[in-house]
Amino acid sequence: MAEFRLATDRLILRDWGEGDWPEFFRLTNTPAVMQWLGGVFSPEGMESQRRRIEACRKEYGHCFWLVERKADGGHLASEILGFCGIKRADAPASTVPGEFEIGWRLREDAWGHGYAKQAAQASLAAGFRIFGARQIVALTVIENSPSWGLMKCLGMRRREELDYADLRSEAPFRDTIVYSIDRAEWEKA
Repeated sequence: MAEFRLATDRLILRDWGEGDWPEFFRLTNTPAVMQWLGGVFSPEGMESQRRRIEACRKEYGHCFWLVERKADGGHLASEILGFCGIKRADAPASTVPGEFEIGWRLREDAWGHGYAKQAAQASLAAGFRIFGARQIVALTVIENSPSWGLMKCLGMRRREELDYADLRSEAPFRDTIVYSIDRAEWEKA
């Protein structure tokens, strides 16, 4: 399988390398970043997430990609910011199984700089143009206003009729809200 790579003016989204995982978890497995994602992962939780992402890529040819900030004129080395990308929705009680799902997780000091929006826009474009998605969904919990705020900024709309309880989690992580955008909506956004 060929390595996947997308570039924006400030970011690189790419497949994972073996050495990326420890740094990714060091930067993103923090109380602030994981506040609405079920809490900080144990070592077993980190390994489980890694296996899920790698299995998703193997099965579908894509999954959440590593996000790096590009080097800045030779003065700033590229740095891991987190991940963003698309995968197939697969939560057991999901109302959108098999749909393309966009997701992101960036380290705390990368918040507020437009990186998540730029990475998400590139991921939506890849989903529609490269992978042929007819619709892309995004999932979060109602308390995670920064996440659903970005969903709205991307032109996604709330789909209350698709909200569901993820029975693998306890409140406040259980009650999942769904946003979506279809190709026609994305082309207008």
